[in-house]
Amino acid sequence: MNIPPDPDVLNAKVLIVDNQASNVMLLERMLGNAGYTNVAITMESREVCELHRKNRYDLIMLDLKMPGMDGFDVMAGLREIELENDLPVLVVTAQPDLKERAMQAGAKDFVDKPFNRVEVLTRVRNLLQIRLLQDALRKTIAK
Repeated sequence: MNIPPDPDVLNAKVLIVDNQASNVMLLERMLGNAGYTNVAITMESREVCELHRKNRYDLIMLDLKMPGMDGFDVMAGLREIELENDLPVLVVTAQPDLKERAMQAGAKDFVDKPFNRVEVLTRVRNLLQIRLLQDALRKTIAK
């Protein structure tokens, strides 16, 4: 049984953050081939918080091991922006020993390197569905 793609999910704002060009290109291609239309990229971890302030991404796919600011530093900065919301972070890592720490730092889920296409697309879709439903609920409550 094929689940039809949800246009709201496919149009959600996604930011891919990794200092390795090959990872960025692979993830961008995976999402694009799956129908995602609003995908941005950066290889500079120091840009993430300002980009999120401007664009309010629905999901940030964040590598943990990067020069300068690592993923944990980025999540700390995002917590200062997302005061009332959960962090919209899907951690991308090749180091399984960092997963628990990442979840404690506010990540919602993680995907392993090397990437499994089905796993990446499933986790992205699931997190975006939850984020969009939470946003809709907040708007309804605020009325």
